[in-house]
Amino acid sequence: MYLLGIDLGTSSIKVAVVDVTTQKNIATAQYPEEETAIKSLQSGWAEQSPNEWWQNVQQAILKLNATGLFDPKEIKAIGVAYQMHGLVVVDKDQNVLRDSIIWCDSRAVELGNNAFETIGEEKSLKHLLNSPGNFTASKLAWVKANEPEIYNRIDKTMLPGDFIAMKLTGEITTSISALSEGIFWDFENHEISKDVMDYYGISGSLIPQVKPLFSEHGYLRADIAASLGLSAGIPVAYKSGDQPNNALSLNVLKPGEVAATAGTSGVIYGVSNDLTYDKQSRVNTFAHVTYSEEKKHTGVLLCINGTGSMYRWAKYNFAPQSTYPELNNLALKAPIGSNGLKVLPFGNGAERMLNNKYTGAQLLGIDLNLHNQSDIFRAVQEGIAFSFRYGLDIMRENGMKPKVIRAGRANLFLSDVFAQTFVDVTGIPVELYENDGSVGAALGAGIGAGIFKNAEEAFNNHEVIKTLIPQHSAAYEPIYQDWKKILEKQLAIG
Repeated sequence: MYLLGIDLGTSSIKVAVVDVTTQKNIATAQYPEEETAIKSLQSGWAEQSPNEWWQNVQQAILKLNATGLFDPKEIKAIGVAYQMHGLVVVDKDQNVLRDSIIWCDSRAVELGNNAFETIGEEKSLKHLLNSPGNFTASKLAWVKANEPEIYNRIDKTMLPGDFIAMKLTGEITTSISALSEGIFWDFENHEISKDVMDYYGISGSLIPQVKPLFSEHGYLRADIAASLGLSAGIPVAYKSGDQPNNALSLNVLKPGEVAATAGTSGVIYGVSNDLTYDKQSRVNTFAHVTYSEEKKHTGVLLCINGTGSMYRWAKYNFAPQSTYPELNNLALKAPIGSNGLKVLPFGNGAERMLNNKYTGAQLLGIDLNLHNQSDIFRAVQEGIAFSFRYGLDIMRENGMKPKVIRAGRANLFLSDVFAQTFVDVTGIPVELYENDGSVGAALGAGIGAGIFKNAEEAFNNHEVIKTLIPQHSAAYEPIYQDWKKILEKQLAIG
């Protein structure tokens, strides 16, 4: 018996099949091979096509089936993880009305700030645990204000994972966790926020049916099953944003446990049993996958837009013919501190942890007679690690004090330079695991379909593959403090 996990990322679709008995990944596929482009029609805008996502999901599943490592007919449930905060809108016939305004799009910041002030900062933080910011509700409000002809045709508004589940099943549902990431959820009153809906003038009819996150969100359509070689009628039994799902995949389910990821964006995500919030909304609190009215487990999320996106930019512009492993080895040749070269990686939209300011990515202190590719690629990885430390210090201000951080051995954590720098500059050990988002989504489907009795059973074979401990913290501290001064100078100018 198998489970299928779909991870809708910004760069590509990853899919995995997991064996129920061993909880191990049997086969994995990714589509497309090249990173999916982000459309930026104006500075600070970021969009992708939901229909392209769907085409890529289908291709990824067919590629997975072609491995021959499992019988697709033995897949018994599907789980979906997805890039958070995106807006997908469809009409009554489930046709997409416009490209998705995705997570790193900044166009709704002013709308969200105005909502924050009008609703009241204290009231917003107490009830929403966040400022409306440039989250999904504010993006929908932007469409309402700027594209009324599209807005008036909307039947349902969704997050990216809801859309993929809709294409698989024909059903549109959501969950409290999803509503909270869109800033539609009132934690204090345990209901859809009247304040947000009334302020933006959004009709409740646009919100899909709310179901438990671990539950059956629809059943695979016969025509889709036939085209993908799967069994008709199997449930989509789990949907989660990528960061709560990443935490699930790392068995980060209890208060005090912390996960990290460094893909296109970088995230530190800690579980709390308090309805906590940052007064400046630099870090954000959402309902975790284990949230319920009885156990109000929340996920405190630090997001850095410019992590893997910064490394990708550096690769394409300084060493386009090299592979990422080759660049990681190149970075090893430079000394700690990259011979004084410094990178601010904040070039992928307004950064929430910087109070929604946009500094742009910067490469600073270039010595034309000294610096080479090794220095550049080490400086990029160090700058990304420094940005994690900057954000982690904000989380510490808000009571999150992790003793260990769990991460998947993927993306930037595949780099010895980045992984060790992350540990050295934060001062916190990191446990690395093999699980990734698609595997987490598959295991989530097993929980939602009742194949596993609970999350503990789904992860009883979970094993650490490597533990990193701080080795060069003393050497990095003054370098980090110099980097921090440069960042704060840029923020003051902005």
